[in-house]
Amino acid sequence: MKDLGSIMKQAQAMQQKLAEAQARLAELEVEGTSGGGMVKTVLKGSGELARLDIDESLMTPGEGEVVADLVIAAHADAKRKLDVAQAELMREAAGPLAGMGLPGMPKF
Repeated sequence: MKDLGSIMKQAQAMQQKLAEAQARLAELEVEGTSGGGMVKTVLKGSGELARLDIDESLMTPGEGEVVADLVIAAHADAKRKLDVAQAELMREAAGPLAGMGLPGMPKF
């Protein structure tokens, strides 16, 4: 069994990796699309909607419901991608302890 000092050093190293991963998450941006690229959303790592691009061809009378559906779909696409990226960053940071369900460790 490893001595307590060694375990503490490993825990500190993991804390540092988790802090670095959280910093990278804060800088992360992912793009979601729908309608064949006619609607694009960009989410920040925090989940905040940073940008919305709508193709001008959708800006015709009577297309409001279609546009709304496409915005929702593009946002959902970006959110799925963000969730995957966040989980991967945290798995990398946690290393061999990933998914072990240890108290205080993020679940992914």
